[in-house]
Amino acid sequence: MKTVSESFEYKIYASSDEMSKADADLMAQAIVQLDNAYAPYSQFHVGAAVRLVDGSVYIGSNQENASYPLCMCGERVALYNAGANKPNIAVESLAITIKNQKMSIDKPVSPCGACRQVISEYENRHQHRIRILLKSDGPEVYELNSVADILPLGFNGTFL
Repeated sequence: MKTVSESFEYKIYASSDEMSKADADLMAQAIVQLDNAYAPYSQFHVGAAVRLVDGSVYIGSNQENASYPLCMCGERVALYNAGANKPNIAVESLAITIKNQKMSIDKPVSPCGACRQVISEYENRHQHRIRILLKSDGPEVYELNSVADILPLGFNGTFL
């Protein structure tokens, strides 16, 4: 038997002011989407914006349903929006921000497992890593190099 250890690195920006203009603009578009979230049950709003390698941007926000399994996360809405409009263009970056209407959350929140799997599919589909930018109520922004960092041993089409 052997033990294997996985680790990853990520950047922490003290605020959006430290980021490139393109990344700060992408996060600003994600923040705008918080107001478009439909979250009457959880009060947990997610705004997302996807920038493709051609520079185009697609947005999304979470959409809840009284039948919880039918809810759709904001990052998946943004990715599917991009995929429906420009299916052959790779995703460069994904900005995700959250706001809980019931309490303040100071640290960025990472995507749920389902969203990690969908992000992984887009990386595999285009053979291009997706930078992930995460923000919450606090000023800090986390930058991840790829979903593979937070989804080790991920499942993909090579297993089928």
